[in-house]
Parts: sequence; C-alpha cells; structure tokens
Amino acid sequence: MSIRGTIAINIGKLTQWGLQTFTKGGTSLPGKLAVKLDPDVLKHLSENFDVVIITGTNGKTLTTSLTYHVLQQKFPNILTNPTGANMEQGIISTFLDGYSRKVKHEKGLAVLEVDEASLVKVTKFIKPKVIVNTNVFRDQMDRFGEIYTIYQKMVDGAALAPDAVILANGDSPIFHSKELVNKQIYFGFNHEPDGDTAAHYNTDGVLCPNCQHILRYKFNTYSNLGKYYCPHCDFKRPELTYAVTKVNKLTHNSSSFEIDGHPFTTNVAGLYNVYNALAAYSVGRYFGLTPEQIQAGFSAAQQKFGRQETIKVDDKEIILNLIKNPVGLNQVIDLLNYEEDPFSVVSILNDRPADGTDVSWIWDGNYEKLLDFDIPKVTVSGIRHKELTLRMKVAGIPEDRLTVLPEVTDVIKEFKKAPTKKIYVLATYTAVLQLRKELANQGYIAERMK
Repeated sequence: MSIRGTIAINIGKLTQWGLQTFTKGGTSLPGKLAVKLDPDVLKHLSENFDVVIITGTNGKTLTTSLTYHVLQQKFPNILTNPTGANMEQGIISTFLDGYSRKVKHEKGLAVLEVDEASLVKVTKFIKPKVIVNTNVFRDQMDRFGEIYTIYQKMVDGAALAPDAVILANGDSPIFHSKELVNKQIYFGFNHEPDGDTAAHYNTDGVLCPNCQHILRYKFNTYSNLGKYYCPHCDFKRPELTYAVTKVNKLTHNSSSFEIDGHPFTTNVAGLYNVYNALAAYSVGRYFGLTPEQIQAGFSAAQQKFGRQETIKVDDKEIILNLIKNPVGLNQVIDLLNYEEDPFSVVSILNDRPADGTDVSWIWDGNYEKLLDFDIPKVTVSGIRHKELTLRMKVAGIPEDRLTVLPEVTDVIKEFKKAPTKKIYVLATYTAVLQLRKELANQGYIAERMK
C-alpha cells in the first residue's frame, strides 16, 4: 500500500474513533476524509475481503441484515454496514471500522448494502464475489428517472466486476431483459399452481423487452413480480435455482414459509419480506450453508431502523414503517390485513433530498385501501402535509377521522391521545429520522445514527 493510502486509512480511523467516542457516531465523515486523501482508499481497504453486495430499489437494508446474520453462522470474521450508509463514503467508513477489527492474515467477508446509483462507483474499486439484485421499482424520480434508467446503472456497475455472480430476483422481468457479462442465478416464487392473470393496470415494468406487448402471469405475487410470460413471443421467466415453494402463514409480525421444501420463519411480516429472506437464503446456499444454519441466521436478525420497528410510547405500541415509493407503500398497507387488534394510522410525508423531492408517487399508492379497515383516526404530518391531506381526502378518508399536524414534533402528543393501543406509522426517510430523534429526546428510545 502507498504512503498516501496508509495516511488516508489512519486519518479515517482516527476520525471514526473520535466520532464514536465523543459524539453519537457518524457513518459518512470518516469515509469522506479518507477518500479525499486517497481516491483509491476503498480498493486498499477491501483487498483482503470477499464481498457480497446487496442492491436494488426496495428491501436492501433488511436483505443485508438477514444475509449478514446467515453468513455469520459459518464465517465469524464478517462485517457489514448496519446503519444503511450505502453510498461510497459510508462503505469506506464500514471498511475502516472492519479494518481495525479484522483478524490479521485471515481473509474477511463483507456484506454490503449499496445504493443502486452508487454501485458503479463502488465496483470501480471493489470486485465482489456476489451481487444480489432485489428488485427495481419506480423510486425518487428526481434522482433516478424511470426503472430502466435505474437498472442500467446496476448493469453498468456489475459490468465493472465481470467475475461477480449475480443472484437476481427471477420474478422481476427487468432482470431477464438484457444480456450481461456476469453469470446470473435466479431466485423466485413457485408457491402456487399455474393459472393466467395480469398485473394491476397501474404497474410499471410489465412490457415484454422483445416485442413490447403486455406480459401475462401464471401467478402474480405483487406489483410486476411473479411467473411472467409473453403471450406473443418466447420471453418468459427464467429457470429458478432457489424458490419459495410454500407460504404457510403470514401475520402482522412474522412469516412462515418453505424454500426448496425447507421450513423457515422470520420475525418480519409481509410477502415482500419473504422475498428478502429468499435472497438471503440464496446467498447462504451459494456459500455452502445448510438450511438449519440459515434459519439460525434468520432467528438472530433484529428489527431494522423503520422496518416494522416497534416502539413503546407510554401505553401505546408504535409500529414504524419506512415508505418511499408506491410499491413499498402498498405492501405496507397490505400488512394491515394481518392486524387483528384495532389500530390508528399516522402518515408523514417529507420531500427533502434523501426522501426524493418529487412526491407525485403518493397518487399511485393505494390509500383507498385504508377504507377496508375500521380505522378510527388517520393523522397526516410532514413537510408536504397539504398534498398528503388532499390525497387522503380523495381516497375517501372521512374528515371527522382525519387530523392534520404540520409539525412532526406534535405527532408524539397525538400518539398519546390515539383512540387505539396500536398505531401504524407510514413515514418517509427523513420523517423517520425526525420522529426517532424526538422520541429519543423524550426518552422513549436510545438515539442511534442511520
């Protein structure tokens, strides 16, 4: 390693130590300083690690957590970016921390969540063994553009590491739409008998890449995912190497299912999270773990920031769900089907850069489905509370059940006055940060960096 690289790493480690010792932490600044001093620092830091990268639109953080805990059953010398700092500087900071803890002369393993637009910046320096592609949905239009733009960024990033094997969601048509330099292995669902159906009319990514006709489905799990085929040409879902073969039971806080005939349970709910578990299982099997080891990893994984995170506020139970695009929102709303107790809903919409400044996606979210539940109170808050209030009114939420709180700091007072013990919160990224900060200030949780 060059003297410049050594200096960059030492300055980064010193900064990281100072932040962790004297402040509440910080996930990006050490990486920013290190890369300023040596643009190749990420290459130096990662050269003694085998790397698994998790990327895609939805599910990266939970899939990364599950994968990390699964692989930890066989590989104790492993690191990850648990705070979700998934851009270049955050990943450098992750390696700075791991560089200090790594056993000398022993090759390490890193499981990294990587922002899909940042993948090309990361694979310029890191040559991963495996890249996991979770899905591609419309997200942050101001930053990414349409889904085909997002996927091209992922393709370009993978091409810089041509020896990396891609474990891709085979149920997503876009992942079978291009010839890649990388070998691809597919996972997906085979839990239902074949039928014939179409995706919802307001679904992206359902055009055949060969002939542009609308795809049909033998079965459709959600959004554009499922066992697709084109009725006008030979385009169809590829053969799956790893598959969910049965969904046994879904509740509001757990999932029970089978993969390749093996039973599994997780403490997260929703069909979309079964996909995340399937992705983690696929990585585990690729690295030679047994189904028993994989279940042990699932059991060890903890709730992640804003992903069905449960927080107690006096006698109330707050279930915090991060939302950022219509597909994710609809999946969270679908979770409410499994709730057996009465509940209220709080929805918070911000439009800061980290959220995406274009909030038009709320009109593609199925807020109308909230009418299917006997919800005594719906509260709206956030920077864009006016747009969200209008959306709720158009969805048919009665005005006598709708409360508008422009300031997120007032939401906690509203929790305490809620007519139900349970409150489901649907919030964008910076709104989750605001809410958690206020909860920490009031002593309900310990503040942590994301």
